[in-house]
Amino acid sequence: MAQAQNRRTDPIDESILWELRRDASQTNAALAARVGLSPSATHARVRALRESAALGSAHADVDFAALGLPLQAIVAVKLRAQARPAIKTYAEKVSRLPNVLNLFFLGGQTDFLIHVVTTSPEQLRDFVATRLSMDPAVASTETQIVFDWVRTSARAAGFDDMRGPIG
Repeated sequence: MAQAQNRRTDPIDESILWELRRDASQTNAALAARVGLSPSATHARVRALRESAALGSAHADVDFAALGLPLQAIVAVKLRAQARPAIKTYAEKVSRLPNVLNLFFLGGQTDFLIHVVTTSPEQLRDFVATRLSMDPAVASTETQIVFDWVRTSARAAGFDDMRGPIG
């Protein structure tokens, strides 16, 4: 994704972004109706949001269980101190592993959270043991099973609410 330009949005842009977050597969005409603009004005705004990098690509919610991959987990990985200079290389390598859905690089005790999907507890064990833990860069791993995942549908009054102080 292109580097964001810290673009300020107006309430209509924010409505477009929230609507696309809710359902990125809707047609431009449906989006225009939901935000109260003409389709051409909506298209122009979406294009401008993409060009400014405020809006990236659309993603599908895949039901992995329906595809025979019912077990999801989050694996916390801590790298060895000597491996820290190669952190980018490690992230690139792990992001290409077939069971990896998301990779989060963190500050703190844990270096990465790796969201994986597998067919069974046995496949998860084997994945963590052979693909993650045995890597010479890894000091330790800790695996958490995901029981359920809920995409939030909450919508702030605007992005300024999200940028403002908490409390």
